Amino acid sequence: MPTSLRVALAQVNPVVGDLEGNAKLVIEVVSKAAASEADVVVFPEMVLTGYPVEDLALRPAFQKASIERVQKLATEIKDLGAGNLLIFVGYLDQDVASGKARPINAVALINDGQIKGRYVKRHLPNYGVFDEFRNFSPGSGTLVARYLGVDIAVAICEDIWQDQGPISELVKRTPGILLVPNGSPYERDKDDLRLALVQKRSKQLGAPVVYVNMHGGQDDLVFDGDSVVVGKDGDLLARAPQFEDILGLVDIAVSLNSSQPDLIIDNAQTPAAKTNAVMAVESHRLSEAEEIWAALVTGLRDYVGKNGFKSVALGLSGGIDSALVATIAVDAIGKENVYGVSLPSKYSSAHSLTDAKQLAENLGIDYRVIEIEPVVQSYKSATQLTDLAEENVQARVRGSLLMGISNQEGHLILATGNKSELAVGYSTLYGDAVGGFAPIKDIFKVDVWGLARWRNQLANSQGQIPPIPESSINKEPSAELRPGQKDSDSLPEYQLLDQLLKLYIEENGDATSLLAAGFEKALVDRVIAMVDKAEYKRRQYPPGPKVSAIAFGKDRRLPMTSRWKER
Repeated sequence: MPTSLRVALAQVNPVVGDLEGNAKLVIEVVSKAAASEADVVVFPEMVLTGYPVEDLALRPAFQKASIERVQKLATEIKDLGAGNLLIFVGYLDQDVASGKARPINAVALINDGQIKGRYVKRHLPNYGVFDEFRNFSPGSGTLVARYLGVDIAVAICEDIWQDQGPISELVKRTPGILLVPNGSPYERDKDDLRLALVQKRSKQLGAPVVYVNMHGGQDDLVFDGDSVVVGKDGDLLARAPQFEDILGLVDIAVSLNSSQPDLIIDNAQTPAAKTNAVMAVESHRLSEAEEIWAALVTGLRDYVGKNGFKSVALGLSGGIDSALVATIAVDAIGKENVYGVSLPSKYSSAHSLTDAKQLAENLGIDYRVIEIEPVVQSYKSATQLTDLAEENVQARVRGSLLMGISNQEGHLILATGNKSELAVGYSTLYGDAVGGFAPIKDIFKVDVWGLARWRNQLANSQGQIPPIPESSINKEPSAELRPGQKDSDSLPEYQLLDQLLKLYIEENGDATSLLAAGFEKALVDRVIAMVDKAEYKRRQYPPGPKVSAIAFGKDRRLPMTSRWKER
């Protein structure tokens, strides 16, 4: 016999390690859900601790604090008057059966002031985001809890990606609905894969699936939300906005008493009738450029805010990279909190100075000019440097001055390098590589141009002044290290270079596959050598938001010491 279950999707933005703050966030959302007559509230994976906690998970004190806080949370929810709801809260638990405190990624089923049950994540890959749970997967099986006559199953994130394990077992158990708390980071084109998977699982189970993902930035990860609800036939019932906090309320048709549950939460037979109608969550789907921009803005905004910074500063060269980073910063934290610094040398062109000043005026940010030539000359007088070593003095003087401003005024310095430059080592250690955060480090140069044009078009469509000067977009890239110098003196043209880099880095290609794709052998040999040799530089570069499937530092690490050469 079918009925309707009102499920609240809590797409929220927790902070790693902030148990009290995250508990307060849970209570605020539960209060709103109760006022909206929700039956069930689903929070993202490990919402109480924030996610990912990385090696914090290995600390027994943190494990204990998480367990104690989720128990206290259960009491607080009942005191709030919402004890009748069934609430799914992700937290960090521990296993002590082995005599050693081992971390467990778990979900607590909270009702009537108690933790009525616990589901433990089964599939725990040992890569990237999930390193904190490496080599440990306690137990096996599934959890189905009967609440209001509905048999509710739960699976955490990766558990639904595996054909074997919880999903194969749940197919045999025929739950009335499956709830999936998630901490799934954003990647370009990933959202459609998620929806297709959720639809596949709903058809396998013959039951609706509720997939709740967190939102926000955490170090170099960005979570995009994009929570979805699908019916038992795979039809999309609701989809939450991307890159937003939201409490989505969805009335879902479910079957009653469909299986043999592991535990019974209460004795009620059906959900209570509701007095107000609830619309399904709907959202405008973002274009690729909108998605990437939202990810970069979210990543920077949360890195600044969650780490207690109030403002950022960066060097404005008049080029496209610094212009794009400054614009991202203004969108992330407001123009009053962004400080631009022009650091011209004797080789800086007049148009570079003009473009940097124009950008600052368009954005309305604080702007100052510091001439570096006297400092460069003092530096050179104390050393005997020539050629490239001499050219790099300019970058290092700029980096030192920016860090001095950071120390004096408290700004977070933003590095402005892009993925193309990082790939081939086209940056100066302790020069343009200085800073605390690098907003475009996972964006190829061709994408930098594309995002700049898109952001200007957005401003035009809204009747605003386009922030990025057209000359910054159209000029030939140059670090202006010597008279007439251009990036193309040292690198292939970016349009060609980025095609090769995408295949080699993001698609894990090798020399053979690059040659098969039509690239010339001399170019392949040259670029591969540059990429492999530059690993030591990338290891020292600031963190920045991951937006691709393969990001430096997070997904791709080469040995810094290696004699392997592609042939």
